[in-house]
Amino acid sequence: MYYSIIVLLAIMILFIENNDILLKRGDSSNSTLLKMYRRFLLAVLVYYTSDILWGVIEYLKLPTLLYIDTLFYFVALAGSLLFWTQFAVTYINSQSKPGRVLVNIGRAFFAVFLLEVIVNPFYPLLFSIDKNSAYIAKPLRHVMLVLQILLFALVSLHALVNMLKGSGSIKQRYRTIAFSGFIVAAFLTIQLWFPYLPLYTIAYMLGICMLHTFVINGEKEAVTEELKNALAREKKHYKELLDARVLAYKDSLTGVKSKLAYAEFESKKNSDIQNGRNLDFSVAVFDINGLKEVNDTLGHERGDQFIIDACMIICRHFKHSPVFRIGGDEFVVLLERDDFDNRAALADSFNQNMDSPDSSEQPIIIAMGMTDFISGSDASFNDVFVRADKLMYERKHELKNSRRV
Repeated sequence: MYYSIIVLLAIMILFIENNDILLKRGDSSNSTLLKMYRRFLLAVLVYYTSDILWGVIEYLKLPTLLYIDTLFYFVALAGSLLFWTQFAVTYINSQSKPGRVLVNIGRAFFAVFLLEVIVNPFYPLLFSIDKNSAYIAKPLRHVMLVLQILLFALVSLHALVNMLKGSGSIKQRYRTIAFSGFIVAAFLTIQLWFPYLPLYTIAYMLGICMLHTFVINGEKEAVTEELKNALAREKKHYKELLDARVLAYKDSLTGVKSKLAYAEFESKKNSDIQNGRNLDFSVAVFDINGLKEVNDTLGHERGDQFIIDACMIICRHFKHSPVFRIGGDEFVVLLERDDFDNRAALADSFNQNMDSPDSSEQPIIIAMGMTDFISGSDASFNDVFVRADKLMYERKHELKNSRRV
C-alpha cells in the first residue's frame, strides 16, 4: 500500500500548488499557455488516480480490475506526455521547425500508444496480468518507455538550445523546463529496472513543482507586471486627456470657461429646457467698450491685458456664477440659485460701477444685457441669449453716448 500512499501525496502536492489553475481561479487561467498547462495537469491527475487505484487493486488481488486500470494508466501516461510536450514547446517557440517536429512526435506517440492499448486485450503487446494479479511487462512496453525517455530528453534539449539565446528571467524559465524534462527522463530510465516503484509519479511530482515555482509563477508575475504597466499607461493617458479637456474648456487668456465649454453648456441647458428642469436662470451678456481703440493705439499686448482686467471685473461681481468668454471681448454669465435670486441687485451694482468708471486714461467700461428665461415663451437657451444680447447692445450705445456728453 506504500505505492498508493506516495501517489496520494503527489496528488495533494499537485492540488496545493496548482489549485488556482485547476479550479480556473483568476484571469490568468484564460491565457492559452496556462490552458495548455492546465490540460497537462489534468492528464497527470488522471494518471495519478489510475496509479493510486493500481496500488489498491494490486494489493486486493483483483486481476480483471487491475487490467482495466492499467489500460487507463497507459492512456493517461501517453496523454500527459503529449500535453507536456505541447506546453513546453509552445512556451519556448512553437513556430520553430524543431518545435513543430517535437509536437508531431508527441502526437504520433500518443496515437501509437492508444492503438496499442486498444489492441492489447486481444494481443498482449504492452503487458499482461496473471491470475495472481502480477503485472508482466512485455517487450513493447520497454520500447515505449525508452521512446518516452527520448521525447522528454529531446524537448529538454530544445529548451536548453533556446535558453542559450534568451536572457534574464526567460532564460531561467527555459532552464527549468529543460531540467524538469531531464528529471522525468532520468526517473523513467531507473523505472526500466524497477517497474514496481512509483518513479514516474515521483518524477512528475518534482517536475510539476519546478514548473509551477519557476515557470508558471514567473509567468504570472510577468503578466501582473504588464498589467501594472498597462494600468499606469492608462492612468497617464487618462490624465493627459483630462488635462487636454481642462485646457480646451479653459480660455487661455483669461482663465474663465472657453467657447467650447459654452457650447457644451448651452447643449445641457437646452436639454434641461426640453425636460422642464432647472428653468430658474438668467443670462447676462457682456461686451467691452473701447477695445479696438486700445489695440490700435497701445498695441495688442495692452489690449489683451485690457480684456483680462475687464474679465476680472465681471468675475468679481458674479463670483458665484460660471463666466464664459465666447469671443474677443464678449462674455456670458449664467445666473442660477443665489445669484438668480439676487440678479436685480447684482445688475444694478454692476451697471452703477460702469456708470462711474475710474478716471484713468483708458477706463474699463463693460456693457451688460441681462434677461430671464421665460417658461412657455423661450424654446431654447439661444432665445434667452438673443434677448440678453440685444439688451447689451442697447446698453453699449447708452454708455457710448454718455461718454460723449
